[in-house]
Parts: sequence; structure tokens; C-alpha cells
Amino acid sequence: MGLSAALRLIAVSGCLLLLCGSSWGNNATVPLVIWHGMGDSCCNPLSMGAIKKMVEEEVPGIYVLSLMIGKTVVQDTENGFFMDVNEQVSFGSQFLRAVAQRCPDPPMKNLISVGGQHQGVFGLPRCPGESSHICDWIRKMLNSGAYTDTVQKHLVQAQYWHDPLNDDLYKKHSLFLADINQERVVNETYKKNLMSLNKFVMVKFLQDTMVDPVDSEWFGFYKPGQDKELETLQESAIYTEDRLGLAEMDSAGKLVFLATDGDHLQFTREWFNDNLLPYLR
Repeated sequence: MGLSAALRLIAVSGCLLLLCGSSWGNNATVPLVIWHGMGDSCCNPLSMGAIKKMVEEEVPGIYVLSLMIGKTVVQDTENGFFMDVNEQVSFGSQFLRAVAQRCPDPPMKNLISVGGQHQGVFGLPRCPGESSHICDWIRKMLNSGAYTDTVQKHLVQAQYWHDPLNDDLYKKHSLFLADINQERVVNETYKKNLMSLNKFVMVKFLQDTMVDPVDSEWFGFYKPGQDKELETLQESAIYTEDRLGLAEMDSAGKLVFLATDGDHLQFTREWFNDNLLPYLR
């Protein structure tokens, strides 16, 4: 199977985030860390493995690390569903953005979010492994109480579940998303660390059937109190109040908004090379 075809199969995975750090030893290239999303693993030859191989071919000498959260590929996949996101971040892994905000050393150069849900999700339209009992169970847990302590601590999807109809409940009980989005209090360290990035690149898939709402991939979301009308990042309080420094980053040309046709994480090698590779060099 050609790599272009393999990349189209990445739609079975969750969000893909690419992190470029400082120079690696005497190597002039910048190291790359890849973190997969729900339903995928670090080393799947049809997804993360293909991305790793492609980048290594395009950027000779680059050091690429595809994160494994756990000791085995099976554990890595399961942890994508069930491991507390805050524990995953401290383990070393929207989740690499938390690393950018909480862990400034070693410094990041660029953060590239490919289909990441920065304002969370309010829906699970196409859970990876649609026929799996896991997806059915996840939906039941989210519907019964996404913000209960048990669900928040043991279900990854609940930790970036953003209910616009219950905004106060979300802000009070969301263990992960409300924290990194500065919904309760502004942590100046988070803000300073994120603003230290050279570029924060966000990719939105215009035909995405997995992320709801898809605007979350560009930091947009529903206006508070309803689930019909959307607002852009620039219209949101997180921007107008500049809780994360995104407005200042935008003015400085540090935010990059890219869009591509296709479903979740469906792109060709040519598109990747033309649009994302420049930020990996």
C-alpha cells in the first residue's frame, strides 16, 4: 500500500499533534514528537508509523519520537480511551498543548495540531471502532454524567467534553480542558509558556465526521448557553480576554490556521509536505 493511501486510513485515529523542540545535540535538525489520539497507537504502520517514516524520509537526520503511553501497544491504545489525561501529560505526552503550557523545558519550537479539539467536543458522532462495545459504553457514560468524578478521572473523552448547555458545570468539574483553557483562573505561567512558541499551527478538516463541532479544531465552539450557533476563536472570551495569550500570538503572526477537504485526518503526502513540512525543519 502506498503512503498516500495509508495516510487516508488515519481517519480511524483521534487527533494528531506534532511537536518540534530545540536542536538535538550536534544535529541541526529539530526533534519531532508525535502524539496520537483516541483509537490509535504509537506504532500503527497505517497511521503513526507511516507519519514517522515519511518525516524521516523527508528530513534526513531528524529525530522522531512517536509517544507510547504505556509499556505495550495494547496499553497505549487502551490508555487513549481510559487514562487520566493529566497523568498522560505528566507521563510525558489538544494534549501536547498542555505539555507546552505546563512543561517549558525542553522548549518547544512549533506546535502543530492536526484535527485537535482545542475547545473540546460536544458529541461523539463517529467514535473510532464504531462497532466496538467500548464506543457504546463511552456514549452511555458521557450521557449519564460526563462531569462526575468517576467519569472524569477514568474516561479520556469526558476530560475534553465541553457542554455549552451546562457551562458552569463544565467550568467547575472539568479536570483537564477547563484547566488548560484557563476557564477557572488565569495561570500566567501557562500563558507565558504557550506564547513562547514560534508557531502554533491548527489544521481543520472541512468534512470531519468525528469532531463535533469541527470548529473546535480552530479553537472555535458553540456560543455559551446553546448548541446551534458557533463562534470563532476571535469572537470567544478566551481570545477577547486573552486568557492564553492567543490574541497576542495572533497579532504577532504566531497562529497559523490551515484547512483541508476530507474527513478526520485524511490527507495526502503532497498536502503534508506542502503545508506542514516547513514547520518541521
